[in-house]
Amino acid sequence: MPLNQISFFTHKISLIEQSDIVTMLTIVVVFFAVLLLLGIRKSYKLKKENERLDAINKKIAEEEEKPYQDFTDGHMYGGN
Repeated sequence: MPLNQISFFTHKISLIEQSDIVTMLTIVVVFFAVLLLLGIRKSYKLKKENERLDAINKKIAEEEEKPYQDFTDGHMYGGN
């Protein structure tokens, strides 16, 4: 058997062609790229939400530091 026939025979035996491998790898890369982009987007949104909650927390902390003001002094049923 000449060498050309042997290489042709082994090439026909292969079940997966090179183009099939490239196609599968492209699909896998696109899938994981989409997952990565979704993760980055989620991380950005969580960072924005954390900043918003920190601002609310600072506002509440500032209100707690103010001295208590008795709001019942002007009330008509209040303690006079």
